[in-house]
Amino acid sequence: MAQLRHPETGCPWDLKQDFSSLAPYAIEEAYEVADAIERNDLEDLRLELGDLLLQVVFHSQLAQEQGLFDFEQVAAGISEKLTSRHPHVFGDTVYNSDEERQKAWDLAKEKERIEQGKNTENTSVLAGVASNLPALIECEKIQDKAAHHGFDWPEVEPVFDKVMEELEEVKEAWEAQDQDHVQEEVGDLLLVVVNLARHLKVNPEVALKQASKKFSKRFNYIEQQVEASEKALRDCELAELDAFWDEAKRVLGVKK
Repeated sequence: MAQLRHPETGCPWDLKQDFSSLAPYAIEEAYEVADAIERNDLEDLRLELGDLLLQVVFHSQLAQEQGLFDFEQVAAGISEKLTSRHPHVFGDTVYNSDEERQKAWDLAKEKERIEQGKNTENTSVLAGVASNLPALIECEKIQDKAAHHGFDWPEVEPVFDKVMEELEEVKEAWEAQDQDHVQEEVGDLLLVVVNLARHLKVNPEVALKQASKKFSKRFNYIEQQVEASEKALRDCELAELDAFWDEAKRVLGVKK
């Protein structure tokens, strides 16, 4: 990486990069790692982990050039963090329950933020959730933090009721033809659906990704059937497409 960044003999593209320009690539590579895992392609996983590691190396090289930190300090930092957050593994601490362990973990993270001068003015229990996370992940993390501090339904049944309540409010906003209110209520509905997923121990990001893939697979089946009939999608009646959809569910399997 240092050779690629050499001001005289390095690569022009690499020399133009900075932290901001590289940020999207780090996110993209992380998603490609997740995709390889989902496909159970372990050889591709090895390659994608290398691509993700490159992003760590690249950012570390930029920081080293600016006298900020280097790769060794990055590795040392995460090692120290793992050690300090796991005193029950690297020390003599004993936790009697998962709840006790989680509380100690949260306190350790808060102590780290204070020591690093982060969020010293923001004492909210929600501090520390990155605002640029995908919306579903951000929502889940926020709700997790609130739940850890007692703001949560003790059981799942009221969450089902809340989903139905929010759905009805979406309909009321739509009937009132208030688009801003519709958007607000749809947001509330999505938030409580994420909460329901959390109570059901379902990862909402994974669940939606799987649902999207299932939809795409069934829609591809519809396209194949329409093409076989020598017609175009736009030329088909909705009832005909719905029939193909039901057929796709039977042929491909409802749970596939």
